[in-house]
Amino acid sequence: MKAMSVCERPGWSAPARSRTRPVVVLGIDPGLERTGYAALSTRDGQPQFRVLEAGLVRLPRQQPVPQRLAHLADSVETLIRRCHPTILVCEELYSHYRHPYTAILMAHARGVILASAARCQLEVISVAARRVKKLLTGSGRASKRQLQQAVAATLCLPTPPQPDDVADAIAIALCGLQVWLASRRVAEAVGADVEART
Repeated sequence: MKAMSVCERPGWSAPARSRTRPVVVLGIDPGLERTGYAALSTRDGQPQFRVLEAGLVRLPRQQPVPQRLAHLADSVETLIRRCHPTILVCEELYSHYRHPYTAILMAHARGVILASAARCQLEVISVAARRVKKLLTGSGRASKRQLQQAVAATLCLPTPPQPDDVADAIAIALCGLQVWLASRRVAEAVGADVEART
């Protein structure tokens, strides 16, 4: 795992142990040269989040695409084994008409990430980049800098996370965790309603 580096910053530490089991979400910003990742934890149903680990998987540009994809798959599965996430959140694929080749390469990386999650029997949530920006900044067109500042404010970090890929992965994890918690609340409410009617 030489290519995987972890960002270590003041305030980025694992939460103290308690009797309730934390929910851990692994957010991934896919790429074929740099894939950002972030493992976040929260006590079930609580709005406070902590970054357990965040960093980059670097995939050397000089390597053929198949080798880079294999390296990415190994790295993601290692992360899953190390962080024991409850869910994996990955950015949805999008295509810009000016950059179709970039979208194709991102699709390769995203496919490998989803396949790795499936092999580990891990639930996957996909979130659109605009939805992530909207949730954290209030605008789906927010800049990278605005998103970094919003992530820092949400997690009470002393400085905005760097580089962009890591900040994006944290934002993706935050958005996915909110989606997952909301879906659980709905499911619990529906279950309680059904139980009350029987």
